Amino acid sequence: MSFAREANRAIRSTLVLWVIGAIIYPLAIVAFGQIVMPFQANGSLIKNAQGQVVGSALIGQPFTSDKYFNSRPSTSSYSTADPKKDDAGVLQTGVSGASNLAPSNIALLERIRGKDDPDPKKRVEGDLTRLKTAGVQPTADLVYTSGSSLDPHITPEAAKAQIARVAKARRIQPNDLETLITQNTDGRFLGIFGEPGVNVLKLNLALDALKSTS
Repeated sequence: MSFAREANRAIRSTLVLWVIGAIIYPLAIVAFGQIVMPFQANGSLIKNAQGQVVGSALIGQPFTSDKYFNSRPSTSSYSTADPKKDDAGVLQTGVSGASNLAPSNIALLERIRGKDDPDPKKRVEGDLTRLKTAGVQPTADLVYTSGSSLDPHITPEAAKAQIARVAKARRIQPNDLETLITQNTDGRFLGIFGEPGVNVLKLNLALDALKSTS
C-alpha cells in the first residue's frame, strides 16, 4: 500500500472525526439541552413579574434590606472588578467568579475586611452585631461565606430566623412568611444528597408577590 494512499486515508479520517467531534456533537448537545431542559441550558435565569431577568437560580446575590430575606455573605458580589477602574465593562455583564485567593494571601484578608480594617474578624463581628440589632438570631450561613462564595441558598433555619424582621417591615403575618419559606425550600437532591436549602432570590420574588396587610 503506497504512502500517498495511507496519507489520504489519514487525512479523510481526521476530517470526518473533526466534523463529528467539533460540529455534529456540539450542535446535537445544544439541541438536546434546548429541547429537554431549556431552563437549565440557558443559565437557570429567573424573571420577575414583569418578565425581566433579575438573576440566576445558581448564583447568589446580596439582599440587605429589612424588607427582604438577607442572603449569606459573598466575597465576589458577582465580580471582583474594581468599580472605579472597570474600563472593560466587566461589572455590566453580571459575570460571576470568586477570587481563588489562598487563605495565606494577604489580598484575601484585605478583600474580606476592607483595606483600612486591621482586624480580619471585624467583618464577621459587624455582621453579628447587625443581625442581633435587627432581632435576628445569627446562623453560620448568615455570617460566613460558602466555599465558592456564590451559593444562592441559605438554610431554612436562617430564613425562619429573619421572619420577625421581615414581617415587621412589611406588616405581614409571620405565619404567611413561614408558609412562603416552606414553599420555596429545595429538598435534598434525589432525596438523599445534601441538605434542604432556601433560594433567597426565589423567596424574595415570592415575597414581593404577597399583598401587604397594611
